Parts: sequence; structure tokens; C-alpha cells
Amino acid sequence: MNGPTRRHRRMLGLPLLAAALLAGACTDGGGTDQGQGATTAPASTSASAGTPSVAPSTGGPVTIPKSAFVDLPAELRKSAPQPMQVADALPKLCAEEFATGGRSTAAAAMMSIYKTPKDPPENVPYGTLHQTVFAFAGTGAADYLRRVRAALQPCRSFSEAGNTVTVRSQPLAGAGDDALLVTLTRPATGLDGSPVGGTATSQITVVKVADAVTVVHDQGWEGTSNNPDFADDFARAAVRGLDSWQR
Repeated sequence: MNGPTRRHRRMLGLPLLAAALLAGACTDGGGTDQGQGATTAPASTSASAGTPSVAPSTGGPVTIPKSAFVDLPAELRKSAPQPMQVADALPKLCAEEFATGGRSTAAAAMMSIYKTPKDPPENVPYGTLHQTVFAFAGTGAADYLRRVRAALQPCRSFSEAGNTVTVRSQPLAGAGDDALLVTLTRPATGLDGSPVGGTATSQITVVKVADAVTVVHDQGWEGTSNNPDFADDFARAAVRGLDSWQR
């Protein structure tokens, strides 16, 4: 196929990404479903979509709506977001670093498949976002971030499909009340798993806003590398979703 390469197309799309995310977040369209309880779960379950359920710590229903998730505008949305199981959405590195241990009052997860603004319809997707939203009571959200940081501290690398994946964790400034960015780097492989040279990355953003925390795992399509330049934009979009829900 003639035209820019995938890597070139990624760079062409970067200046439009932040504007497109902002435009999508300022409308009622896209993947939102205002006014409906889209996703919910009690603390002890791994859930996707469902009906409101009683949170053990409060005695009342805790509902996580679709509007709490990243709202990709049409320019970036490859297909409609779909609910998924929390257990499948949460990344696992050396252990279950991002699990709550049953301490959340609700949890829900969605998967979004995205593209870059100028990608033609026939192009393969650019990547996927596996996003989990947790609701907490009291100091639960801040406690969760502390536990995640402590769990990640000894996890410098882990083995996956016979390859060593390195883990780098760092603060993410300017996103929500507290935020963390985790970058995973692995040898690049083809569709059959054979090495092709170089490295591929994926990134996990953990953001706290008030009594909620979201975990967003950004992965390139079919094992390709994500683009780290998108991390800030996705983090800001995640903050907007959590903030609008809890207002």
C-alpha cells in the first residue's frame, strides 16, 4: 500500500491527538452513556457490565457509568468500546500488582480499540486501551496507590513468553490528584513470536481522582509498540472521565 509507513503515520497524527481527545470529551457523543448505570461490581467480584449492586462498605449501590471511562472521539475510535472482565483488563507483571485485594467498593473495565486521526478505514488499529475503574471509600484510593507503588518497587523485570520484560515506574505529574506511569519494554517479535530486532513498549497509567482510581493499559496492536507520546493525552482523558462522574 502506498503512502506513509505506520511509524510515519503515527508521528503525523501526534499534533491532532490532544485536540481530538479534548473535542471528544466536551461532547455528549462518542462512547458515553449519560444518565445510565453502565458498569458496576461489588468489591469482591471481577465484573464488566451489569446492574447496580450493593457495596459492602456503604450498604448502598455504587455504579460506575460508561462516562467514567476514557471517551475516545470519532477521530480516534476504531470501534465501539466493549465491557470486559476486570481480571482480564488488569495487567499482571511480577505478581498481581494492580489488584485491590477486595478493598474497592466497585470495579468495572472497558476495552477501546483506537487509531490515529489520519488513518484510512482499511488500516489495522493502532492499539488498544484496557481500562479499569475502581471506586473506594475513605482513604481507599490513596491507600491503593501506595500499595501499587510498594508492589512495583521490587519488580524490575519479569518473564513473558520466554522473553524478559523490563519494568520502569515513575511519577506522572499534572494528572489528577496522584498518578503513576509504568513502562514495559520487551524484545520486538513478529506475529509468530519470532524476534524481529529492536524493542516494543506498552504503558500502564494509574490515576487517582478523589475517591476513584483508574488503571489504563495502552498496548500497540498485535504486539507492536505503543507510542509513549500518547501517555499524557490518555491520562488527561482518564482524569476528565473520573472528574465528570464524581462531580
